[in-house]
Amino acid sequence: MKYFLIAGEASGDLHASNLIRALQERDKLAVFVGLGGDKMREAGCTTVQDYREMAFMGFAAVLRNLKKIRRNFNIAYEALLQEKPDVLILIDYPSFNLKVAAWCKKHLPQTKICYYIPPKVWAWKRWRVHKIARLSDEILGIFPFEPAFYAQYGYEAKYVGNPTAEGIRNYKQQVGETPQREKIIAILPGSRRHEIANCLPKMLEAAKRFPDYRIIITGAPGIEPTFYEQWVGEEQVVFDETYHWVQRAEVAIVNSGTATLETALLGCPQVAVYHVEWGRLLGILRPIMFQIPHFTLVNIIPEKEVIKEMIAYLFTVDNVANEVERILHDSDYRQQILAGYAEIEAILGTQDAAPTASEIIIDN
Repeated sequence: MKYFLIAGEASGDLHASNLIRALQERDKLAVFVGLGGDKMREAGCTTVQDYREMAFMGFAAVLRNLKKIRRNFNIAYEALLQEKPDVLILIDYPSFNLKVAAWCKKHLPQTKICYYIPPKVWAWKRWRVHKIARLSDEILGIFPFEPAFYAQYGYEAKYVGNPTAEGIRNYKQQVGETPQREKIIAILPGSRRHEIANCLPKMLEAAKRFPDYRIIITGAPGIEPTFYEQWVGEEQVVFDETYHWVQRAEVAIVNSGTATLETALLGCPQVAVYHVEWGRLLGILRPIMFQIPHFTLVNIIPEKEVIKEMIAYLFTVDNVANEVERILHDSDYRQQILAGYAEIEAILGTQDAAPTASEIIIDN
């Protein structure tokens, strides 16, 4: 069979590469074409466009690159027409993928469309749920609550397992015995430049209120070490060692995102932060814009507060420092967080996402 995959960012490139390998295990004659990056190419996929030419964040960036964006759509359409794949696999990236799916449904109706890692419509833009369901033959989610969410609207989605949980399980098996916690505060400031610039200064200032603790900052792939120098003094910035240091830290200050789930599954108590421009306004509009009570996966998955979220106007140095203080010195509170982590791990289960998804894609 021939598979056409579209990933529009680094995380999608990684998830797509794992899915390609899982499909190869089950389909020895498989051919892979798509839009993606280095990891997809390493797995055996021929890419017609690199995701780095597709990742435009924010309204202004989109306006500046309209010509490139139109070209990317045309590249995808022309490749689909030429390849006529048996299966089109979409990985997140809804603004691009949903339009391609609609085009494919019209021009290549024989092609099966699978949405692997659908967009987080349960958090906001719920109206997209109908479009996703209409355009997808299979919806393969990575959060256990997604089947019930889609069922509310009369659609079927399947939970295939969580790649983050799978990655942590594999890491723990490789390193063996869990190390002892050390007097370390880990700072995970995000993966994008604007996130780091907006979050790291306040995260650092809060951590420095604990002079007895060593501060470790985790650097993001693709961002040069010199970028951090404008804020970092004696603190250590490490690359490709996030799991190593989070497992050893007594507490972590984490920019909201997948990193909060990784930190939880590594057993490190944390406080989540996120910078938002016009944060007070978000506080007013939050009930209108978002349909969920929590922002971080660590609280969304168990449907209760496990860790504190310092989002928007709540993200202050004092608030973060006070939460770090409580985690470090209130043993009952620390154990409460760890108990919440254990519950999350149980909810996510032990199935591996890519192999489960590949089985559904091939057999259904």
